Amino acid sequence: MNDTSANDQPDVFPYLQLMHQHAGSDLFFSVGAPPHMKVEGHSQPVGQRIMKAGEVQQLAYQLMTQKQIAEFERDLEMNLAVSLQGAGRYRVNVYYQRGEVAMVVRLIKSEIPSFEALGLPGLLEKLAMQDRGLILVTGAAGSGKSTTLAAMLDFRNRHKSGHIVCIEDPIEFLHSHQRSIIDQREVGLDTHSFADALRNVLREAPDVIMLGEIRDAATMQHALHYAETGHLCVATLHATSSSHAIERIARFFPDDARKQVLADVAHNLLAVIGQRLVPGIAQKRVAAVELMLGTPYIRDLIQRDELEELREATARAAEQGLQTFDQHLFALLETGRISLAEALKFADSRTDLSLKFKLERGFSADDAELKVLRDG
Repeated sequence: MNDTSANDQPDVFPYLQLMHQHAGSDLFFSVGAPPHMKVEGHSQPVGQRIMKAGEVQQLAYQLMTQKQIAEFERDLEMNLAVSLQGAGRYRVNVYYQRGEVAMVVRLIKSEIPSFEALGLPGLLEKLAMQDRGLILVTGAAGSGKSTTLAAMLDFRNRHKSGHIVCIEDPIEFLHSHQRSIIDQREVGLDTHSFADALRNVLREAPDVIMLGEIRDAATMQHALHYAETGHLCVATLHATSSSHAIERIARFFPDDARKQVLADVAHNLLAVIGQRLVPGIAQKRVAAVELMLGTPYIRDLIQRDELEELREATARAAEQGLQTFDQHLFALLETGRISLAEALKFADSRTDLSLKFKLERGFSADDAELKVLRDG
């Protein structure tokens, strides 16, 4: 990508415009390296200009008010939102590293992709229309959790009237009022803290409550309370799988509370949707999705604290719409959307997926990999 600034004084705004033009997700600025842009999960330099001492600070201060500059110099951290005419809205995190200012800029998307465009299971449409319960979207950072959550809220917004309240830190997708009224509250801008917003949201007469991320016991308690009191609560959670998500929830709390927490989760859980973004054949990442619904058997396993049985129970309930990561990876492999190497790389069990491949194809995954290497 071409450098956006040949002048001695760096200008941040051409970088933002370039990010918008190339549909980049993130921009990284750090002294001693050229700016880097992430597109489709791959980071690449933007030109050859090496950021010199003080230059990233100049770029960051172009985005801040005098009050924000004073707060940053006091706190050494700053989160802010920036809107640019014709080039969208951005979330900016500014911080110090090795005595120099560094900055990461993320593009906030206003166009929300559909379930079809994302390749998500059709059952998510039905889940998005539920009146009450808890839906968790899980995965690692950058796995598309926020995008899936936005697609679910957008579907609900377009098909059902009501009041949707989002508590976000920060806002990642911009929603517009459609059949529903949808209010997006950004921490630091619309509310002093996540905790304040959590305490007050029920006074706002919501039908749906979206929590940007569950990070601690207090937030989890609120999420369960919202579901218990007749609301649909949807949230993201960092976890590698459905069983890991339930285990992580339990570990938010003291050991003596584990039994009650699992009982509350079992009673309120509608679904855990796990995601991994896998490099696709067509150079675009493909979502591999694990879908664990709150069926009676799944809820019973959670209540009895038999979490190690959840993956097998999910695998055996395909006729009810449930699917494991490995089942979906195999389906993506069969339809030619991902390679065998990537399927095995992202599998929960490489051995199980290899065995399924051999049973279906008549030769082993290792033989297939050798053939690919041999044929070039």
